[in-house]
Amino acid sequence: MDILNIILVIAGLLLLIAGGEALVRGASTLAVRAGISPLVIGLVVVSAATSAPELAVTIGAITEGEPDLALGNVVGSNIANVLLILGLSAIISPLIIRRQLVRFDIPVMVGLSLLLVVVSLDGQIGVLDGVLLLAGLIFHTVMSIVVGRREAPQPTSPPDAMPLNSKPVPLWLAALLLLAGIGLLVLGAQLLVEGAVSIATSLGVSSLIVGLTVVAIGTSLPELATSIVALRRGERDMAVGNIVGSNIFNIGVVLGLPAIIFGEGIPVPAAAIALDLPLMLAAAVVLLPLAFTGFVIARWEGVLFVVLYIAYTLYLVLASTDHDAADGFTIVMLWFVLPLVAVTVIAVTAYEIGIHRGRAPRAKDRAG
Repeated sequence: MDILNIILVIAGLLLLIAGGEALVRGASTLAVRAGISPLVIGLVVVSAATSAPELAVTIGAITEGEPDLALGNVVGSNIANVLLILGLSAIISPLIIRRQLVRFDIPVMVGLSLLLVVVSLDGQIGVLDGVLLLAGLIFHTVMSIVVGRREAPQPTSPPDAMPLNSKPVPLWLAALLLLAGIGLLVLGAQLLVEGAVSIATSLGVSSLIVGLTVVAIGTSLPELATSIVALRRGERDMAVGNIVGSNIFNIGVVLGLPAIIFGEGIPVPAAAIALDLPLMLAAAVVLLPLAFTGFVIARWEGVLFVVLYIAYTLYLVLASTDHDAADGFTIVMLWFVLPLVAVTVIAVTAYEIGIHRGRAPRAKDRAG
């Protein structure tokens, strides 16, 4: 059984890589043909496609009586998308953030994350809560398409980068690649999650922890595969937009839609309200000043994100297994690591803002 689960994980990874390649090729071609920027395609089309595994897992978990797994899947996936996937992407190549992301998309992600925390405080995501979450996604999608159609697509690849498509791709083939990519991503995530969950549950951990860690990472791998492929082909807008849009889609549809469909709603464990939901909100909030300062996420910031995610995952594992090191680890995180990160973010933000303010008068002097 263990060997079979390992085979499922490896097969899922291979399908995710192939699906990410096909998805980016098809989506980018359709973006150029439709006159929409790659950023908007990443925010809307690609993010919806890469969030399909989360939706499938969430609906399946609720129907099988595992609501903790459903919630943990979404919350853990959003945390992994920002800290792990975006962090790894920034380590591979510093991410240049477009102004639209900073001024509109990231604030929407922060707003929806805050809304999710608020509606979860009573321990239940009900039908009305689901309607509010879904309405936030619809608003973001409509505005993204409207703004994207106003802006002519601009090439984001440097001159020496590999072109997205070396030869013109027919429209039908681009659509076929898009559909094939979605199918491969969904199938790959299902195989990977099935194998990984079997291994994790054999260790005796709760379904919430499984959702926050194993399932969340597994269903976030489509975002990682898509972002890496997009970065390799010079589509940095799609790489970042994919992460932000996926988090918005996860909250609006992956949680909002099942809460509407299943009249009983989705119960929220007290442990998630105390730690995981606030951390998801914090990960979204910290992205805003980092993106605002110079409109770039540097490699060292990516390293910081990945280290924080490893620390969070380690804490979940230690706490779920009642390890003796859990108490000491918690003290170190609360009184040393997290304050140090907060001070670093504030200092870097203040430094970058000071630099931008200093550049503005010099620019006016030169213009005068």
